[in-house]
Formats: sequence, structure tokens, C-alpha cells
Amino acid sequence: MRLLKTVEGLGCWLGSQSGSVGLVPTMGALHEGHLSLIRQARRDNDIVVVSIFVNPLQFGPNEDLEAYPRTLEVDAALCEVAKADCIFAPSPLDFYGSDFNQPNALVKVIPPPTLAQPLCGQFRPGHFDGVATVVTKLISLVRPQRSYFGQKDGQQLAIIRQLVRDLNLPGAVIGCPIVREADGLALSSRNRYLDGQERQQAVILYRGLRRAEQEFRAGVRSQHSLVRIVLQYLETAPAVVPQYIELVNPYTLAPLEKIETVGMLAVAALVGTTRLIDNVVLRARRPIIAIDGPAGAGKSTVARQLAHQLGLLYLDTGAMYRAFTWYVLSQGCDPEDEVAVADLLPKCDIKLVARASDHGPQPPEVWVNDTSVTQAIRTAAVTANVSTIAAQGSVREALVKQQMQYGLAGGVVADGRDIGTHVFPDAELKIFLTASVEERARRRQRDLASRSQPVPELAALTQTISERDYKDSTREISPLRQADDAIEVVTDTLAIDSVIDKLLTLYEENVVTEDKP
Repeated sequence: MRLLKTVEGLGCWLGSQSGSVGLVPTMGALHEGHLSLIRQARRDNDIVVVSIFVNPLQFGPNEDLEAYPRTLEVDAALCEVAKADCIFAPSPLDFYGSDFNQPNALVKVIPPPTLAQPLCGQFRPGHFDGVATVVTKLISLVRPQRSYFGQKDGQQLAIIRQLVRDLNLPGAVIGCPIVREADGLALSSRNRYLDGQERQQAVILYRGLRRAEQEFRAGVRSQHSLVRIVLQYLETAPAVVPQYIELVNPYTLAPLEKIETVGMLAVAALVGTTRLIDNVVLRARRPIIAIDGPAGAGKSTVARQLAHQLGLLYLDTGAMYRAFTWYVLSQGCDPEDEVAVADLLPKCDIKLVARASDHGPQPPEVWVNDTSVTQAIRTAAVTANVSTIAAQGSVREALVKQQMQYGLAGGVVADGRDIGTHVFPDAELKIFLTASVEERARRRQRDLASRSQPVPELAALTQTISERDYKDSTREISPLRQADDAIEVVTDTLAIDSVIDKLLTLYEENVVTEDKP
């Protein structure tokens, strides 16, 4: 593992590397929450860069900049155990350049007031300007395929997502779950400031949020009721002085009177003199089931049948790519003209509608701009051009965003390579459906034989499938991997009906049971 302390050194080192890069920005004093981000980045990328930089721009005049713990030697040992490739730990002067000594001359990134002023922005003026500036500079320097941030600071995560979109910064922003102590306290570098009594009382933040979450599952939806539940808990701890308890949209941070689809219940409080934050995301939606796995594992067949039995929508992503291809052709556009194709994306609204049937699973109805194209997308012309369209990065990015919109209301079953890791990372049930290479090769032989097509030797098919697995798992865009919280289901010895029964059982155990108050 390399320890780099200059921008120039980082640039030289990155220039000598190849493969996908994951960035984990931190201020050091690493704990298990940070390490979970590093491990996630390690699974997703060829190269992992961890920045350790106590950013002066995000500290206010009366905040703990000088007292903030600096433990680079210990942090480096933890990064090495987590298998990071590089630590970037510059000085403020090297990171910001000579203008750092002239704050008025320093270029800063100012996030939208609607995101920066509510919640913590009320109590930490200028804080998110510093966050936006340091993150913009880090992403511009590292140019990662993915950057990793924790959900604990939900406001920061929302701001960074908007920042990356608005400034066209490279890579995806990956939000990762809050990591907690055994008693529920969210891990934070500032927890070390708490004395024994304060530490005992600090857990009340989580207990209040947890109780509100339980009431939400029982049907409580109003801001007034949910906030009151948390406040009642905080009032029982003398050392805890709340700064805010608010219900907001987790993406726009707009205040909510009632949760219709999704809300973030966020809290900040002083525990003694230490400021702590926490939140819980509440989703008033039908469940999402994400099924990932290698080619030939039977994902699509299983997903269709599972959606049918549960009365959910099968999110047929292949049909979405076909629908857009149909639209491109209907506009007389050359499918290979990527600029012209990209120009059509904002004009194409694709809708999938589940079809009820007593005769087994049916493909969803497909609409484009209020025109039914369910049959039209199966024409030879669409089939001949859909691969060309689907290979274009702008198309994938736009259609993934449309797929994500289905997550707001939920009620979908989707399958693919990165459904549980990227498209629906907060799905209620994630399945990694797999089978041995040999078994998938035998299935492929049976499928080809049933269609009276030439059947390759088993060894040749096994080699082909192994190569496909490697490409799928190492590709830069949409790599195949198992989400941390996905349940692996190995289907070598299972018939399709047995697989469906197993998934229905997992649904009962992991979704239906959780929803009970």
C-alpha cells in the first residue's frame, strides 16, 4: 500500500495504474464505518484510494478543527488490513495550493441553498461549502469510477449526489448503510469525545429513531407523530440537547408533512458538548426484490415467476432497451449516431405496466410516450439494433435512472448484474442466484437441444461461460458482484419450482416478517 502526501505524487501514481478506481474520502480517525466503505470499494474496484484529510474549510470558527483526532499511523494500518491500495494524506497547503493562505482568493464550490441550509446547515454555516469544495477537488484529482459515502450524514450524501450530477464529475456516488455499535449508536469519530455517562445516554438517538421506524411500519406517516416519538425519547436523557428532529425527502431535503413514498427522519443533538447526528430512511412502498447473478443461472425465469406469484411488476429492463430502440428507429435516427441518440433520451418516457393473468407470468405492457409498443418492440428491426443502442453509455445511464424511479413506489422484481448493488441498493430482499459453471453449461446444452440447435461439447461451453463470468465481474460498467446483504441461492440441485419456493420462503422471512409491527 502506498502513502502519498502530495497532489503531484498522487497524479504520478494514478498514472501508473490501470483498472477501475474506487475513492473513499475520510478525515481520518478511522472506525468500522469507514472500513465498511473501504471494503465495499475493494469489492467493486481494481484500485482503492482512501483520502485522509482533515479539511479546514468545513470547520466553523468555534468547531473542533485543532482538537479533531489525527491518527495517521493507526489509520494506515487499518487501511492496509482493509486492502486499500493507496492513502492520499496531503497537507492543506499542498491540497489547496498557495491560495489556501488567502481564503478570499480560494475558489470554493457552493452547493444549492435548498440542500445546504436546512438541517445541519442551520447550525454549521459554511460547512457544506467546505464539503462540496473538498469532494469536488478529490473526485477531480482521482477521477474514480465510484466514490463511497456513508448514509449517517444523509444531508452530505444528498449534496454530493447533486454536486456530481450538476458539475458532471466522473463516477457514481455510492451511498452505504450506517454502521452501528452493538447498542445501536451510529459510529462516529466524535464518539470518542463522550465520557462514560454521555456515552450511555447517546444511544437514545438511535432508540428514538428505531421506535419511530416501528410506528411507521405500523402505519404512522405524519411528520408531527414521527418527530414527537423521537423527541419523547430524547427528553429522557439529561445530557442530550436536541438541535433538530426533522422529516425530509432524502434526495431533495424538502420538508415533508407526511410520507407518501420515502422520507428521512433526521436528528442532531448535543450530548454534553459533542454534536452527534443520526437518521433513518422510511419507505412507504411495496417491497423491491433484486435478483443478481451470473449468466445462465435462470434469473429472468425466476424473476418473472416470482413477480407473478407475489403480484408485483417484473421490471423487464430488456424491454426498456427495446422500447428506446423502437423510439430511435421511429424518429428516423441512425442507431450508431451516439450524439443523435443521446438527444432523444429526454424525449422518451418508457412505462411498464404489469398484466394480471391466471395462465402464468405475462410480460408487462410497454408504453412509450402514451403509445403502446408491447408488440412493436419485438420486431426484427428492433432486435437487430437493440445491442447497438444498449451499448451506449448515455442510454444505460438514462434508463437506469428511469428504472430507479420504480423504486420510489416499489412493488417490483428486477434481475441483472448490479440490481442490488446499484439500481436498487435499498431493496427489501436481495438474492444472488447462482449455479456452478458446469451446471450452467449443462443447462445451456439442454436449452440448445430443445430448440434443435447445434450443441457444443460440455468442455467448450464451460470455458465460454467461465470467460463470460470473468468479463462480467471485471467490467468497468455494471460489474457482476454479490451485494453485502444479498442471500446467495445455489440452484445446482434445484428445479425451477423449488427455486421459486425457496425465494417465497425468503420473502416471508425477510420482508413480510419485518413489516409486522
